[in-house]
Amino acid sequence: MKKWRLSAKSRAFSAVVRRGGFAPLRHAPAGAVTDEVGPMEQHSIKVIARIRSDFKTKFGVPRQSGLVEALRARIVFEPEYRNADALRGIEGFSHLWLIWQFSEAVRQGWSPTVRPPRLGGNTRMGVFATRSPFRPNNLGLSSVRLLGVEQTREFGTVLHVGGADLMDGTPIFDIKPYIPYGDCHPDATGGFTDTAGDFLLNVSFPPALLSLLPEDKRDAAIGVLSHDPRPSYQRSPERVYGLSFAGYDIRFTVEENILTVKEVLKK
Repeated sequence: MKKWRLSAKSRAFSAVVRRGGFAPLRHAPAGAVTDEVGPMEQHSIKVIARIRSDFKTKFGVPRQSGLVEALRARIVFEPEYRNADALRGIEGFSHLWLIWQFSEAVRQGWSPTVRPPRLGGNTRMGVFATRSPFRPNNLGLSSVRLLGVEQTREFGTVLHVGGADLMDGTPIFDIKPYIPYGDCHPDATGGFTDTAGDFLLNVSFPPALLSLLPEDKRDAAIGVLSHDPRPSYQRSPERVYGLSFAGYDIRFTVEENILTVKEVLKK
């Protein structure tokens, strides 16, 4: 029996998402036999919305959703999906799942192992055993609290959410309700994250500097800082770090488990 082989061009898989989605779907001819491992199809996926958050850069974005509940963000739908009927009934749910793209981590190729920050950045684990952004399809999954549903003239229906771990402008591919009876697993185990230790820092934020931030951003800023936004390989107590948050540059140092804010500048 003659085997049909995919050309090199057909085997190439691009993880780069265009504004309208991934490259068009490509199939092998019906009945063809290949010696490839797994399907080599490319599926179209569309951006339905983008998030508007206080993080203009990825530095400082919480490593998981829900860690900093005080964070506030808006989900603004793309024009094609600004249909109120698509959100009918969503206000009855307290939490949502967001499926999105690590848009700042898109690259050619992928690695089967990565270095999780919770393990100090030196130990390699399998990419599918982590939530690393460096994945074959660069997809992220976040659970956020639904705070409100707003009807606007400019953007149609806008969702207000809390606890999001997404950079401003991140493309969202889908939104699903969080369903407690199916999504909550009280007996779940967390693998290596259960024994990775606590990364919380004590934050020293002088009142005079804290007062420079808008009142509704202060708790969120302290929460973000307490979760140690530094890269795992940077631990110098002399180094001054800068967190871009809500239009401000928050500069700080860390010594042992104490983070001290040194300066707050309006950008």
